[in-house]
Amino acid sequence: SPDRPDTVTIVSNWIPAEDPAAGPNYFTFSPSARYNIYIDRNGDARPDETFRFRFSRTAGPLFLGNTVQKYTVTRNGKLYARGSTPPNNIGPRATPNYRQLAAKGVLSVGGARIFAGQRDDPFFGDIGAVFDLLAIRKGTGNMGGGKDFFAGYAVHSIALQIPVSQLNAKNSTIGVWSSTDRRNVTIGNKVRRGWTQVSRIGNPLVNELVVPTPFKDLWNRSVPVNDKQFAGPVLKPILAKLMNDLYKVNAPENNRDDLVAVFGTGVNGLNFTGPTVADLLRLNYSIPVTPAGTMNRLGVIGGDNGGFPNGRRLGDDVIDAAEQVMAGFLKGNKVPLGDGVNADDRDLLPGFPYAADPQSGFDNTKGK
Repeated sequence: SPDRPDTVTIVSNWIPAEDPAAGPNYFTFSPSARYNIYIDRNGDARPDETFRFRFSRTAGPLFLGNTVQKYTVTRNGKLYARGSTPPNNIGPRATPNYRQLAAKGVLSVGGARIFAGQRDDPFFGDIGAVFDLLAIRKGTGNMGGGKDFFAGYAVHSIALQIPVSQLNAKNSTIGVWSSTDRRNVTIGNKVRRGWTQVSRIGNPLVNELVVPTPFKDLWNRSVPVNDKQFAGPVLKPILAKLMNDLYKVNAPENNRDDLVAVFGTGVNGLNFTGPTVADLLRLNYSIPVTPAGTMNRLGVIGGDNGGFPNGRRLGDDVIDAAEQVMAGFLKGNKVPLGDGVNADDRDLLPGFPYAADPQSGFDNTKGK
């Protein structure tokens, strides 16, 4: 954590592209879902720590701005904490002094901190261009000129800050992923009890840009320990061929063991967790935190081992980094690609939970 280097902070986001002016049906966590954060301490791609969040319904009608939700957290199956989300940032009449309201949503439990609620979406990128066959608006995209799709939008976040002393990971390296479970449905008189996993994420952009569309449902239902079944699209990525077809960048199209390392096992000498191939966001927390003023947005490929893919800081430009790695950076093919968006539209907070407060719905930053 930037201001508490003896801790590790995990931030997981749900419901991207929330318009803060979303009344009368404001965005909330689902009361019929389970939100999970998993930590692997020994490289076997199985959870050694499980934090599970369940949220209640709001106490009043949403159209009147009642967006506060109570929640419970279990840690490895045992009750760990109870809390409440701050309200969404509706406007100066419904939610005055929003910074103070949000600060009250931070819990302290046994040396750890917890936050759940709406945040400004810290992700940034020109999604309109990226998904238009990797279009680049200006030059090679590494010097600006893009349009940040996420500017002004919000997201629902769960943040955990855990003392390093509680992690006790092999080689000081953890693997992290998040998932969402939904209750099984009732059809007629047949009740399927229990839960079904419907989504998961470890490394950014793997689900979106690496896993082929026909496999996405299987991917979202699967668990990291079984990820070897998806190795084919990583070893022979569709995007590398597309880059070559469009831009002639000489990206390696086959035998991409470098991508398997970045996304599947960790990189030797950085955050390698063993031979088990699994989509985990790996963090070697023995590597010192990079001071904010010297952070390189490209992380490791920019010479900053404190950033992506050694963890993922909120300010890391994962789209630019991923494009350059896909083009073959780790195999010596250093092409300065990017999407033209190099930072979020809002400054991060100096302390936990770090992601900025959401913009006010009253300000209506998305409207004209």
